[in-house]
Amino acid sequence: VTVNGQRVRFAHRLGKLSITPAAPIPTGSAITMEVRYSGTPRPVRSPWGSVGWEELENGSLCANQPNGAPSWFPCDDHPEAKAPFRIEITTDSPYYALANGRLVSKRRRAGQTTWVYEQPEPMSTYLAAIQIGQYERRTMVDGPVPVHGLMPPALEKNFEASFARQPQMVAAFTEMFGPYPFREYTSLVTEDALEIPLESQGFSTFGANHCDGTLNHERLVAHELAHQWFGNSVTVARWQDIWLHEGFACYAEWLWSQHSGGKTADEWAHHYYAKLAAEPVAVTLADPGPKQMFDDWVYKRGAITLHALRLRIGDGEFFALIRRWTEKYAYRCVTTEDFIALASTFTTTSLNDIWQDWLFTAKLPAFPT
Repeated sequence: VTVNGQRVRFAHRLGKLSITPAAPIPTGSAITMEVRYSGTPRPVRSPWGSVGWEELENGSLCANQPNGAPSWFPCDDHPEAKAPFRIEITTDSPYYALANGRLVSKRRRAGQTTWVYEQPEPMSTYLAAIQIGQYERRTMVDGPVPVHGLMPPALEKNFEASFARQPQMVAAFTEMFGPYPFREYTSLVTEDALEIPLESQGFSTFGANHCDGTLNHERLVAHELAHQWFGNSVTVARWQDIWLHEGFACYAEWLWSQHSGGKTADEWAHHYYAKLAAEPVAVTLADPGPKQMFDDWVYKRGAITLHALRLRIGDGEFFALIRRWTEKYAYRCVTTEDFIALASTFTTTSLNDIWQDWLFTAKLPAFPT
């Protein structure tokens, strides 16, 4: 470990790296710390299962959310610790390596290839990822927002069917939510089946089971894409506000369904309200606690909260609010209180009852009208 180029004392215990500079650091001054490390990455155990670096049958992936990033690099693993990233990966040449940001160089030497990616927009550590496999790359759209696909050669035809409408999704969500916040977007499909897709900044990872040649999993494609706005660009400052990620991404599923000729958002809201009513929970959406933060009810109640707000203030003000939300807090961290404050500027009537009923009270309120 070095600080401003000078080697310093450090201790690494219980997952924490403590660094002692050789001399006091003056208040307000800039410092550069460099940590060189090596090892064999492996997932870490957590209350949500194994997270972090995972080996596949033929490659690897990163599934960091919420605390798996330290399984493969030293970091201040908190969503507020956003920073630009530069990631360099060396693999055997038959393999494709994907990381966050734009590929700025690719060098092949002696049977190995080095890939260099730069992610200039600030990124939370849990969104950093490296995915490695024997993939084929294809460009679906090469426009203002390039849209790419990465998949094993055997799944290329299935990919063409299952992800066919992704460019239209980007266009629709750009109209609804504001400009796409990064330089490009990639959907990667692994050879392995995955329980759930994974969002990372600038790309999403799906299992082979999500790429079956049908549109049966298209809601997941919409969900992960929406996270580029809600979660990756606009990121929670504390995990208790996870509904600001998952509720928004779930509502985006319903909006895409309506946009593409399926059920309307209101129909989906009624459908899932009935499920929530049948399985009540005893904690609030504003703070579900670590054990339940990724439970399905958080996603669905968060989405219905947004639907209640939309019904109250009307479509024009609702989508203006959402676009202002993604603009004002682009690449920043937010809290529930930030959203409440911004929403209040898009109506002349009080919204306190919506927030009290849907966010701060565990009991499910009546369906919004």
